[in-house]
Amino acid sequence: MPTEATPEEFDRMDPRVECRSLAQIIDRVGDKWTVMVLGNLSEGTHRFNELMRDIPGISHRMLTLTLRGLERDGLLRRTAFATVPPRVEYALTPLGFTLTKPLAVLAEWARHNRHEIEEAQQLYDSKD
Repeated sequence: MPTEATPEEFDRMDPRVECRSLAQIIDRVGDKWTVMVLGNLSEGTHRFNELMRDIPGISHRMLTLTLRGLERDGLLRRTAFATVPPRVEYALTPLGFTLTKPLAVLAEWARHNRHEIEEAQQLYDSKD
């Protein structure tokens, strides 16, 4: 008697399902604001206003949306304290910490290859 497939096995049977799922995850972790928030939180717990101050150019709304998305994905933990005024802190979860190393590798690659990429862009743009 055949056994039923697990959800993971079922997803692997249909590459379109797996592709959509991976695309959503890569979309989240590849977002510039996500990278900057994770970078800040990799140094420790921060409050909302600290993140606003430390991430240049991010709007209040975009920080809120990014934090909510990361919390939903299980990458950060939001802790609200019943104080007056209310205090909320954000910290990476163990899963969130596992993402910091790949992001650091990607950041190093970008630093190392930045000039070559900029030269290629200038060459491409000068063709017009």
